[in-house]
Amino acid sequence: MKAIIAERYGTPDVLEFKETAKPAPKDNEVLVKVHAASLNMFDWHLLTADIFLVRLNAGLFKPKYKIPGADVAGRVEAVGKNVTQFKVGDEVYGDLAASGCGSFAEYVAVPEKALALKPVNLTFEEAAAFPMAAVTALQGLRDAGKIQAGHKVLIQGASGGVGSFAVQIAKSFGAEVTAVCSTRNVEQVRSLGADHVIDYTKEDFTKNGRQYDLILAVNGYRKLEEYKGSLAPKGIYVMAGGATKQIFEALLRGSFLSEKDGRKLGAFSAQPKQADLIYLKGLAEAGKIKPVIDKRYPLSETAQALRYLGEGHARGKVILSVSK
Repeated sequence: MKAIIAERYGTPDVLEFKETAKPAPKDNEVLVKVHAASLNMFDWHLLTADIFLVRLNAGLFKPKYKIPGADVAGRVEAVGKNVTQFKVGDEVYGDLAASGCGSFAEYVAVPEKALALKPVNLTFEEAAAFPMAAVTALQGLRDAGKIQAGHKVLIQGASGGVGSFAVQIAKSFGAEVTAVCSTRNVEQVRSLGADHVIDYTKEDFTKNGRQYDLILAVNGYRKLEEYKGSLAPKGIYVMAGGATKQIFEALLRGSFLSEKDGRKLGAFSAQPKQADLIYLKGLAEAGKIKPVIDKRYPLSETAQALRYLGEGHARGKVILSVSK
């Protein structure tokens, strides 16, 4: 099969598109013919090791797993003898971040717990946009942010992969959503259902006097004190992703700035969960969430796709089209 291979850490230039052995599923695994994959900043960090902590899990000197890629959507081609949830021909999607990655290839062997049935109303490319970004948004809002109907919620970074899902998921919970983005993305974000849109090039949401029950900052880049001032008395600030300095600040100073019975500030790290994929499938099939796809690339142009993602201006998701 054809696959993208990373023999060492570095820029996307280190990636090779070449033939490699087709995997065989273990007893608890499913062999998936990959139809589409999508890119996340997780893939960028894993390739470049720009956050040094990546190396502790992914390999200290070189990548432990040679084929990158977490998000996958495809069709089951074979199943291991202990697999009970899927059969040959099933259309599935999932997040392989905790399962060795490998979605940037024509085939991948996947533990069945990493997959769920694909939403029936989505194409493979649309479904591939969901797993990591939508689960991150869901867990950030529901689990870390304790979102409730009627909450005033602000999404910073609302036009990116996680942010575009977060706007829609927050609305599905019955929240009043304020989305923060740049001028060129205002109409796109409004079309996702945001009640209010703030163009950060024209207005500073930390200085307008408004307060929110929940702030989800995707790659939050402001000082924590600024966010705290925009929180309601019992509000919660959640940072999802960011540079090493930002993550450590949120982890270390967040607890210091948090109040015993009041405002809470901190960062969180999403975890792949089959139950959340199933939950998102229900939302997608009910028409409550949809992916925003910025660009599509063939598998052979993965390096170019990653370079584009690494520039930090993607509007929604970047997709790899692998097979028909």
